[in-house]
Amino acid sequence: MNNIILQTIKKRRSTRVYTQQPLGETELKQILEAGVYAPSGMNYQTWHFTAIISGEKLHKLNELIRKAFAKSEEKKLQERGNNPDYCCYYHAPALVIVSNEPTQWWAPMDCACAIENMFLAATSLGVASCWINQLGQTCDDEEVRNYITSLGIPANHKVYGCVALGYADETVSPKEKILKDDTINIVR
Repeated sequence: MNNIILQTIKKRRSTRVYTQQPLGETELKQILEAGVYAPSGMNYQTWHFTAIISGEKLHKLNELIRKAFAKSEEKKLQERGNNPDYCCYYHAPALVIVSNEPTQWWAPMDCACAIENMFLAATSLGVASCWINQLGQTCDDEEVRNYITSLGIPANHKVYGCVALGYADETVSPKEKILKDDTINIVR
């Protein structure tokens, strides 16, 4: 197969081990641009993308997410929150927070399309990525909300997902993609 788009789709994997090499400014801008070119309901483009490349700010965000998890009634989240080594963004050097107006019923779908565009753009540029959900679960915690608002996320937005970005640690092999049977049905 020599279709570059299909090759990129098949090559993309979630990466959870990154080098600490900073993400290049050019690559970051191209990945963000791919996000804004995603389809959106009625072409309203009500989303917002906040890229964090400061290790200090990422660390503080992770600490606030851990604190929110520690308060959870869910045992698995409590364990994460009480684990000092837990890092929701896998120590990637960049994190893009994707948010949208929750009053728009299509907001989650718009964000998912933008995130996938960013994943594919990242893969095409040799940048590793991973979908991060934890901030979506904790963005309404008061301390987390105050912090993300200070980072420029609109106060009326909900976080629908994040994109961890960086360069994969080459000593860790990506998982092989094993496709499930019977997931496609063509009706004629």
